[in-house]
Amino acid sequence: MRRLTKARHYMNIDSKLPHVGTTIFSVMSALAADCGAINLSQGFPDFTASEFLLDRLNTHASAGRNQYAPMNGVPELREAIAALIRECYHRKVSSETEITLTSGATEALFVAVQTVIRPGDNVILLDPAYDSYEPAIALAGGTCTRLPLLPPDYRPDWQRIEDSITPNTRLIMVNSPHNPTATVFTDDDWRQLER
Repeated sequence: MRRLTKARHYMNIDSKLPHVGTTIFSVMSALAADCGAINLSQGFPDFTASEFLLDRLNTHASAGRNQYAPMNGVPELREAIAALIRECYHRKVSSETEITLTSGATEALFVAVQTVIRPGDNVILLDPAYDSYEPAIALAGGTCTRLPLLPPDYRPDWQRIEDSITPNTRLIMVNSPHNPTATVFTDDDWRQLER
């Protein structure tokens, strides 16, 4: 009986983010499935993988490339990315020290936030914002200042952004094209952000 009581004690796990519920992606994916609708809320494939891709996967697995990758990613892929950056952007980056591979964008965003944000830091978010931003910031001990992108064009209000910057501002999170408004930053937007 004592062992059972001890086990029950360990089963009570308090969430670090008790206010975070089901994401909008889960809600919309379930709704699309229930209604037989095309799911535009999430980017998962609704088709089988191509034979070519499955053959390549099998080739690499059969060659013993089925173990954990190095922490910053497979060297050949990091080198190929460095070469692509050199070719497309005429910028030389080190595949050893400047490129890290992740298993997806949400993981990459989480790692970036955890790397940069410390307790007391502030992050400016342009709303609507991807729903994984704020929990990652909260887990790092940061706070959010949310600034709306308003219709009809959903353009950033650079003066409002500038006015919101404080000594605690550590990060301004942007993405272009913006999800979900599809607003694409202009050259002037990037220059305003840089300023």
